[in-house]
Amino acid sequence: MRFIFLSLIILVVFSLSCTLSGKPTIIDSYIKDTGSLEVYFCPQEDCEGKLVNFLDSAQQSIHCALFEIGLPSVQSKLLEKAEQMDVKVATDDQYLKEFNHSFVKPDSWGLMHNKFCIIDGKKVSSGSMNPTINDAHKNNNNLLLIESSVLSGNYEREFQEMWEGTFKKGEKVLHPKIILNEIPIENYFCPDDHCTNQVVEAINHAKQSIYFMTFSFTSREIANALLLAKERGVELKGVMEASQISQYSMYELLKFQGTDVLKDKNKKNMHHKVFIIDNETVVTGSFNPTEGGDKRNDENVLIIKDESLAKKFLDEFSIVYG
Repeated sequence: MRFIFLSLIILVVFSLSCTLSGKPTIIDSYIKDTGSLEVYFCPQEDCEGKLVNFLDSAQQSIHCALFEIGLPSVQSKLLEKAEQMDVKVATDDQYLKEFNHSFVKPDSWGLMHNKFCIIDGKKVSSGSMNPTINDAHKNNNNLLLIESSVLSGNYEREFQEMWEGTFKKGEKVLHPKIILNEIPIENYFCPDDHCTNQVVEAINHAKQSIYFMTFSFTSREIANALLLAKERGVELKGVMEASQISQYSMYELLKFQGTDVLKDKNKKNMHHKVFIIDNETVVTGSFNPTEGGDKRNDENVLIIKDESLAKKFLDEFSIVYG
């Protein structure tokens, strides 16, 4: 009884110290939430239409962190909504020229490489798709639309940091683990939450198979984790974007170690950043497995454990693998 009483005192003191310090307490256990999760694959599905309809559904606010904004339909919808409600956009400085308005702020160095929007503080879009003609209609991409107030809160806090000028750093994600309608989801931001470590941790739990689709893959840490998984009997197959294979790419290393890895066949780009683990866990988001993505860019990662979602990504892998 005395031990329990002392533990309660320590917990209260810790909570008070976090509150008085002005910093939010990171909740590392799963937070339950209700909502919905949809995924679409470009170019075979109408990613442009789905994203425009998503933005059009906003009633109060739209806050976006978008690397590049080239789709005229998305530009028009954001401008239309800016006349009606609170619209704020963070973009990469090299692409400000494509969409330069009073409600748009650029970063100043590295890459603001995110591709997310928060709608009314309760819905969020993410994935690998930039709102550009190529990404929507020519490149292989994924677009996730998720209704979750908890997950949206994570993205909103990250957005507000960037809107206030804090790029490539900031507080760790407040609710990294969420259960959405019985689906476990982990959510991280780079470089704040060390995305490479989170991907390696997911890979380390693989027991049967890992299939991956990567645009740029230069991370030796993630490559080593894949090869260690292969050594313990995990089936390993991958597709990598042909134009990104260079002396820095992990393609030759993986190939040399006997990995079934192919160069993609899309005449444009295979732009996914995806790992599918044991036919039930999907790693996706804006994060390429690179050192730049981990340490020098603003990025986001979702790790979602759901067999039905994984099946859709496996079907996409079969298309890309060819």
